[in-house]
Amino acid sequence: MPLLHLTDQEQASGQAGLPHRVSVRWPWLLVAAAWAVLVLAELSHQTFLLDHHYLLQSSGLPWLAAFEVFLLCWQVMTVAMMLPSSMPMVQLVVYAGRRQARAIAVPLAFLAGYAVIWTAFAAGAFLADTLVHRLVELWPWLAMHAWLIGAVTFFIAGLFQFSPLKGRCLDMCRTPLGFFMRHYRKGMGAAWHLGLRHGGYCLGCCWALMLVMFGVGVGNLAGMAALTGAMVIEKTLPGGKRLSPLIGIMLLLLALLWFVHPVWLQRAGV
Repeated sequence: MPLLHLTDQEQASGQAGLPHRVSVRWPWLLVAAAWAVLVLAELSHQTFLLDHHYLLQSSGLPWLAAFEVFLLCWQVMTVAMMLPSSMPMVQLVVYAGRRQARAIAVPLAFLAGYAVIWTAFAAGAFLADTLVHRLVELWPWLAMHAWLIGAVTFFIAGLFQFSPLKGRCLDMCRTPLGFFMRHYRKGMGAAWHLGLRHGGYCLGCCWALMLVMFGVGVGNLAGMAALTGAMVIEKTLPGGKRLSPLIGIMLLLLALLWFVHPVWLQRAGV
């Protein structure tokens, strides 16, 4: 693929190496910065700002302000959790951007489109959670059995791991070069649309796991790291696709345990 190779002049120039390495690696700096923010929030006991339950119930903020705070924090979580598993695609766009006048603007446009997809998911999840909180307030039975919400979330996420949609989107995510060759065009606008398209497949692949994180893992760095690792393995490593049904089985078992013995799982911190 000529687009991804250095020119003879660049290969012969000792000064071309450093910009080349920096241009490829700077997205990892974003990931490192996002995790640094999350770790700092944990150490300073500020992770409650990531928790939609706190923002809706205990923060005292108007709903719109709580919504805006959540979406802002979600950008950090998207970079920390989703960008690592999409890094092969990101690096292809970075390489391609080096051939254009706006070398950094092109991958940034791609990342912006990618972020829009996950921000839309976060907005939908927050709105749905608002309705769930309202339903719990109006329905005493559900208030007494609120654990059902978590159990159903795990059950849905577990079933989705076996769905054809999961398999199709995972296949697209696991073949970034083929996806890039089919859909890449030059220009910031094209990079934006490529980010939207890739983000759509990434959402189709990982929305259920991120829903689990949204439901029970927000502010839990160990849980966030575990889900990040699972998505990286699924989407980037050889044989990673075999992990998908194992995750599904685990989620279904946890859902079953939650239905059978909800108090035990609550004590375990799930």
